[in-house]
Amino acid sequence: MRVLIWILLILALAIGVSLIVGSNEGYVLIVRPPYRLELSLNLLLILVILAFASLHLILRFINYARELPANVRNYRENRRIRKGHAALLEALHALGQGRYQLAQKAASKALDLGEDPSLTALLAARASHKLKQKSQRDYYLAEAERLAPEADVARLLLNAELLLDDRLYSQALAVLKKIEKLEARFAPAMRLELKVQLRLNNWEQVLVLLQQLEKYDGMESWQAREIRHQAHQHLLLRHGSDLNALMAYWKKVPEEDRLNGRVALMGAEAFIKLGAGNQAQEVLEMSLTKQWNSELAAKLGDCHSTNPHKQLQQAEHWLLSHEGDANLLLSLGKMCIRLSLWGKAQSYLEASISVAPSAEAHLTLARLLESRGESDAANRHYRLSVEFCRAE
Repeated sequence: MRVLIWILLILALAIGVSLIVGSNEGYVLIVRPPYRLELSLNLLLILVILAFASLHLILRFINYARELPANVRNYRENRRIRKGHAALLEALHALGQGRYQLAQKAASKALDLGEDPSLTALLAARASHKLKQKSQRDYYLAEAERLAPEADVARLLLNAELLLDDRLYSQALAVLKKIEKLEARFAPAMRLELKVQLRLNNWEQVLVLLQQLEKYDGMESWQAREIRHQAHQHLLLRHGSDLNALMAYWKKVPEEDRLNGRVALMGAEAFIKLGAGNQAQEVLEMSLTKQWNSELAAKLGDCHSTNPHKQLQQAEHWLLSHEGDANLLLSLGKMCIRLSLWGKAQSYLEASISVAPSAEAHLTLARLLESRGESDAANRHYRLSVEFCRAE
């Protein structure tokens, strides 16, 4: 529609000009003695228009020639930028697809084209690391430091991650310390340090890092809880040879963690191993009161309490609501043996075997029967115990 309007306007203008020119009989006389020049007015108007158009074109050409070098430079710069962006996108896609050779090549090309070195050099370094080209990886990391010194945190974070992947833990920690100086309490760096400390089994430092990460919302709470429980289990095992050290550490464990089944089990086993039956009983009872755990119930029978009657009474109270728990029945059998309640002990052990037979239940019952002179029955349970051990 727009083109049609312009065509109509040009045609109307042409028709108007032709009508005016056709009816114009005027002339122009130019006298400069001894010369005399006479022109028609129409021709003069045409010459003036042509002269103006020629001058305009000449001036445009001069201006174009003057700006040509700058235009060429701008064109080349824009083309370089477009190629750099395209190479960067290609590197990102290739890295995401696991095509590391292509990613390295594209990132290197983007770097040569002047694309953001804080990104392209690090992409090339990561791709080189995946290709196990360590010299190339170190070269690109050095290039990132040289070309983009302001992006130190990103470069150091990647460097630490790659060192961790190579199991160079001390070097990774040294790099992470540099990040801490640049940006304290940086969650990605703390999460990476957490991985390093886990690999090094530095469980005390793991707990410190978890506390910091939870404080600054740097980790999901469930994930932090799982790692914290794991750390407590290892530290309980580490203190398991010294009762005083074990008790001191157990007091430092937050109540929420002490009630966890896995932590409570490890703590109880450590106290049982050191002959601290009362402490083991307390640990188990606290956790079982919060939430029933059959594995913890199995340990009740191994706790040599100084008040065995109270211990038996508490276990029988739990039996009212967990009568089908084979592990609790086994523990009750062991408690009754310590109290010389032979008939009751045999009943509990046989009930445990009827619910879920196990090597330990058969072995405990076999020893009880042997002590009472029932050799044939004892031998039968000894054989069953061995069979269950082999099966397990």
